[in-house]
Amino acid sequence: MTTKNDQTYINEVLNGNTNAFSILIEKYKVMVFTLALKMVKSREEAEEISQDTFIKAFKNLNKFKGESKFSTWLYKIGYRTCLDSLKKNKEKYNTDTIDEITINKIKSTEGILEGIERKERAEIINKCMLSLPEDERSILWMFYFEELSLKEIIAITDFSEANVKVKLHRARKRLLNIVKQKVEPELINHYGRR
Repeated sequence: MTTKNDQTYINEVLNGNTNAFSILIEKYKVMVFTLALKMVKSREEAEEISQDTFIKAFKNLNKFKGESKFSTWLYKIGYRTCLDSLKKNKEKYNTDTIDEITINKIKSTEGILEGIERKERAEIINKCMLSLPEDERSILWMFYFEELSLKEIIAITDFSEANVKVKLHRARKRLLNIVKQKVEPELINHYGRR
Protein backbone atom coordinates (compact mmCIF):
# COMPACT_ATOMS: atom_id res chain seq x y z
CA MET A 1 0.00 0.00 0.00
CA THR A 2 2.98 2.32 0.40
CA THR A 3 4.11 4.37 -2.56
CA LYS A 4 6.66 2.80 -4.85
CA ASN A 5 9.24 5.50 -4.10
CA ASP A 6 9.06 4.97 -0.34
CA GLN A 7 9.30 1.20 -0.73
CA THR A 8 12.29 1.58 -3.05
CA TYR A 9 14.17 3.60 -0.41
CA ILE A 10 13.08 1.23 2.34
CA ASN A 11 14.44 -1.71 0.35
CA GLU A 12 17.72 0.13 -0.23
CA VAL A 13 18.11 0.77 3.49
CA LEU A 14 17.30 -2.86 4.32
CA ASN A 15 19.90 -3.96 1.74
CA GLY A 16 22.62 -1.93 3.45
CA ASN A 17 22.42 1.52 1.82
CA THR A 18 21.69 3.45 5.03
CA ASN A 19 22.11 6.76 3.18
CA ALA A 20 18.77 6.12 1.44
CA PHE A 21 17.03 6.72 4.78
CA SER A 22 18.01 10.41 4.58
CA ILE A 23 15.65 10.73 1.61
CA LEU A 24 12.77 9.46 3.75
CA ILE A 25 13.77 11.84 6.54
CA GLU A 26 13.79 14.76 4.13
CA LYS A 27 10.40 13.77 2.74
CA TYR A 28 8.66 13.38 6.13
CA LYS A 29 10.55 15.65 8.55
CA VAL A 30 7.99 18.46 8.34
CA MET A 31 5.09 16.05 8.93
CA VAL A 32 6.75 14.52 12.02
CA PHE A 33 7.90 17.86 13.44
CA THR A 34 4.46 19.43 12.96
CA LEU A 35 2.79 16.54 14.76
CA ALA A 36 5.25 16.78 17.65
CA LEU A 37 4.92 20.55 17.93
CA LYS A 38 1.11 20.33 18.01
CA MET A 39 1.24 17.73 20.76
CA VAL A 40 3.97 19.03 23.07
CA LYS A 41 3.82 22.78 22.31
CA SER A 42 7.61 23.17 22.61
CA ARG A 43 9.89 23.63 19.60
CA GLU A 44 12.92 22.12 21.38
CA GLU A 45 10.96 19.11 22.59
CA ALA A 46 9.39 18.69 19.14
CA GLU A 47 12.86 18.62 17.56
CA GLU A 48 13.98 15.93 20.01
CA ILE A 49 10.82 13.91 19.39
CA SER A 50 11.35 14.20 15.63
CA GLN A 51 14.89 12.86 15.96
CA ASP A 52 13.73 10.04 18.26
CA THR A 53 10.95 9.18 15.81
CA PHE A 54 13.33 8.79 12.89
CA ILE A 55 15.82 6.81 15.01
CA LYS A 56 13.04 4.43 16.06
CA ALA A 57 11.80 4.15 12.48
CA PHE A 58 15.32 3.38 11.23
CA LYS A 59 15.91 0.74 13.91
CA ASN A 60 12.53 -0.89 13.23
CA LEU A 61 12.40 -0.51 9.45
CA ASN A 62 12.54 -4.28 9.01
CA LYS A 63 9.19 -4.45 10.88
CA PHE A 64 7.45 -2.26 8.28
CA LYS A 65 5.37 -4.68 6.19
CA GLY A 66 3.70 -2.26 3.81
CA GLU A 67 0.21 -3.00 5.17
CA SER A 68 -0.32 0.75 5.49
CA LYS A 69 1.39 3.73 3.91
CA PHE A 70 4.90 4.39 5.20
CA SER A 71 3.76 7.86 6.26
CA THR A 72 1.02 6.33 8.45
CA TRP A 73 3.50 3.92 10.03
CA LEU A 74 5.93 6.79 10.67
CA TYR A 75 3.14 9.01 12.01
CA LYS A 76 2.23 6.27 14.47
CA ILE A 77 5.82 6.09 15.73
CA GLY A 78 5.85 9.89 16.08
CA TYR A 79 2.51 9.88 17.88
CA ARG A 80 3.70 7.22 20.36
CA THR A 81 6.97 9.10 20.92
CA CYS A 82 4.96 12.24 21.72
CA LEU A 83 2.76 10.34 24.16
CA ASP A 84 5.86 8.93 25.89
CA SER A 85 7.29 12.43 26.20
CA LEU A 86 4.01 13.79 27.54
CA LYS A 87 3.81 11.02 30.16
CA LYS A 88 7.44 11.60 31.17
CA ASN A 89 6.86 15.35 31.55
CA LYS A 90 3.24 15.24 32.71
CA GLU A 91 3.43 18.24 35.05
CA LYS A 92 5.09 20.32 32.32
CA TYR A 93 2.30 19.68 29.82
CA ASN A 94 -0.65 19.61 32.22
CA THR A 95 -3.77 20.82 30.45
CA ASP A 96 -6.80 22.18 32.24
CA THR A 97 -10.03 20.33 31.60
CA ILE A 98 -12.81 22.24 29.92
CA ASP A 99 -16.45 21.78 30.80
CA GLU A 100 -18.67 20.17 28.22
CA ILE A 101 -20.68 22.67 26.24
CA THR A 102 -24.19 22.52 24.88
CA ILE A 103 -25.43 22.57 21.30
CA ASN A 104 -26.93 26.03 21.92
CA LYS A 105 -23.49 27.42 22.76
CA ILE A 106 -22.08 25.91 19.57
CA LYS A 107 -24.79 27.53 17.47
CA SER A 108 -24.26 30.90 19.13
CA THR A 109 -20.53 30.67 18.35
CA GLU A 110 -20.87 29.96 14.63
CA GLY A 111 -20.78 33.60 13.55
CA ILE A 112 -18.02 34.81 15.87
CA LEU A 113 -15.14 34.67 13.42
CA GLU A 114 -16.98 36.44 10.60
CA GLY A 115 -15.23 39.65 9.66
CA ILE A 116 -11.80 38.59 10.94
CA GLU A 117 -9.16 38.19 8.23
CA ARG A 118 -8.25 34.63 7.15
CA LYS A 119 -4.71 34.82 8.57
CA GLU A 120 -5.99 36.10 11.91
CA ARG A 121 -8.54 33.28 12.02
CA ALA A 122 -5.79 30.71 11.45
CA GLU A 123 -3.69 32.22 14.25
CA ILE A 124 -6.67 32.29 16.61
CA ILE A 125 -7.61 28.68 15.84
CA ASN A 126 -4.01 27.57 16.32
CA LYS A 127 -3.79 29.30 19.72
CA CYS A 128 -7.15 27.90 20.76
CA MET A 129 -6.14 24.37 19.72
CA LEU A 130 -3.19 24.54 22.11
CA SER A 131 -5.73 24.66 24.96
CA LEU A 132 -7.19 21.26 24.04
CA PRO A 133 -6.09 18.04 25.75
CA GLU A 134 -3.23 16.41 23.81
CA ASP A 135 -5.18 13.43 22.46
CA GLU A 136 -8.05 15.58 21.18
CA ARG A 137 -5.70 18.20 19.74
CA SER A 138 -3.70 15.58 17.86
CA ILE A 139 -6.81 13.86 16.47
CA LEU A 140 -8.23 17.21 15.28
CA TRP A 141 -4.89 18.05 13.72
CA MET A 142 -4.62 14.69 11.94
CA PHE A 143 -8.17 14.86 10.63
CA TYR A 144 -8.43 18.49 9.51
CA PHE A 145 -4.88 19.65 8.83
CA GLU A 146 -3.08 16.46 7.83
CA GLU A 147 -6.32 15.24 6.18
CA LEU A 148 -5.82 11.70 7.41
CA SER A 149 -8.77 9.35 7.12
CA LEU A 150 -10.48 7.90 10.20
CA LYS A 151 -8.91 4.56 9.27
CA GLU A 152 -5.42 6.09 9.31
CA ILE A 153 -6.07 7.87 12.63
CA ILE A 154 -7.28 4.58 14.14
CA ALA A 155 -4.11 2.85 12.91
CA ILE A 156 -1.90 5.60 14.37
CA THR A 157 -3.61 5.97 17.75
CA ASP A 158 -4.83 2.37 18.29
CA PHE A 159 -8.13 3.86 19.49
CA SER A 160 -11.33 2.15 18.37
CA GLU A 161 -13.35 3.78 15.60
CA ALA A 162 -16.02 4.80 18.12
CA ASN A 163 -13.39 6.30 20.42
CA VAL A 164 -11.82 8.34 17.59
CA LYS A 165 -15.25 9.63 16.56
CA VAL A 166 -16.14 10.57 20.14
CA LYS A 167 -12.79 12.32 20.68
CA LEU A 168 -13.13 14.17 17.36
CA HIS A 169 -16.67 15.27 18.23
CA ARG A 170 -15.66 16.31 21.76
CA ALA A 171 -12.60 18.17 20.46
CA ARG A 172 -14.69 20.17 17.99
CA LYS A 173 -17.13 21.15 20.74
CA ARG A 174 -14.34 22.12 23.13
CA LEU A 175 -12.57 24.09 20.42
CA LEU A 176 -15.72 26.07 19.68
CA ASN A 177 -16.07 26.86 23.38
CA ILE A 178 -12.44 27.97 23.60
CA VAL A 179 -12.83 30.13 20.50
CA LYS A 180 -15.92 31.74 21.99
CA GLN A 181 -14.18 32.42 25.32
CA LYS A 182 -11.04 33.87 23.71
CA VAL A 183 -12.46 35.68 20.69
CA GLU A 184 -15.64 37.22 22.06
CA PRO A 185 -13.80 39.40 24.65
CA GLU A 186 -11.33 40.49 21.94
CA LEU A 187 -14.18 41.49 19.64
CA ILE A 188 -15.92 43.37 22.46
CA ASN A 189 -12.70 45.22 23.30
CA HIS A 190 -11.97 45.95 19.65
CA TYR A 191 -15.43 46.95 18.46
CA GLY A 192 -17.07 47.90 21.76
CA ARG A 193 -20.46 46.79 23.04
CA ARG A 194 -23.46 47.68 20.93
